[in-house]
Amino acid sequence: MMISAIHDQRLAKPGHQSAALRDYDSVRRAIAFISEQWRSQPTIEAMADAAAVTPDELHHLFRRWAGLTPKAFMQALTLDHAKSLLRDSASVLDAALDSGLSGPGRLHDLFVTHEAMSPGEWKNGGAGMMLRYGFHASPFGTAIVIASDRGLAGLAFADPGEESAAFADMKRRWPNATYFEDHDGTVSLAQRIFDTRLWRPDQPLRVVLIGTDFEVRVWETLLKIPMGRAVCYSDIAAKIRNPKASRAVGAAIGRNPVSFVVPCHRALGKGGALTGYHWGVTRKQAMLGWEAGQVGLH
Repeated sequence: MMISAIHDQRLAKPGHQSAALRDYDSVRRAIAFISEQWRSQPTIEAMADAAAVTPDELHHLFRRWAGLTPKAFMQALTLDHAKSLLRDSASVLDAALDSGLSGPGRLHDLFVTHEAMSPGEWKNGGAGMMLRYGFHASPFGTAIVIASDRGLAGLAFADPGEESAAFADMKRRWPNATYFEDHDGTVSLAQRIFDTRLWRPDQPLRVVLIGTDFEVRVWETLLKIPMGRAVCYSDIAAKIRNPKASRAVGAAIGRNPVSFVVPCHRALGKGGALTGYHWGVTRKQAMLGWEAGQVGLH
């Protein structure tokens, strides 16, 4: 777990010297190349060239970022891997319900305790809410952490130059809330989310879910998916007793305001299709590959 932990000094406000953001930028380039070329099994030299680093740098980058070699990471992006994540999709949710969020299948996971805001709080667009936010480096690019006095309320991601647009997207979800930037006040949340050494069942991350009743039920179901597994939209729909609502489930997943923590990246189409992802399919691939490394570390 120590290999890919983001240390305190790497959670500084994003800038040109942020090691975490430089790492992700190289990883993003490599993923885009691998996604197009994996069928031809590209060499590490070709992957390194696409990422604008040397082969040796690429090897160390992936070992540092995800605990995987570039070759192992390439295997984690294949359709076969996605299909293996979906194995027994429906029973994964059943087992999660039986064992609870602290069961042995959660060994690798960030532990979360959550509550939902009232329908009235959602309907009034967050009026009266005070939301603090900060921009932080993460394994998946710049993370926008949004906090309420009741816990983490939002988590979004942005590529370089897109930070303002990503924050504006989050503000539109609760347009009547009051926002103020508080980098120092949100840095501990970023550390809790991305430093795997702090993932402890006795110290769960507090999350508040702000959405419709249907959306909250979908998001609560996502929280039951263990790291290293995935489920189909149709199985989520069945679990919330609305088996014909796969499309509505997909829409609710796309509106998940607490990305990564509420693991919408672990929801796949039938047959392992990645489908869309609000913060980019490349980032979804990065999360699944990174998690493959986390599971492999144990």
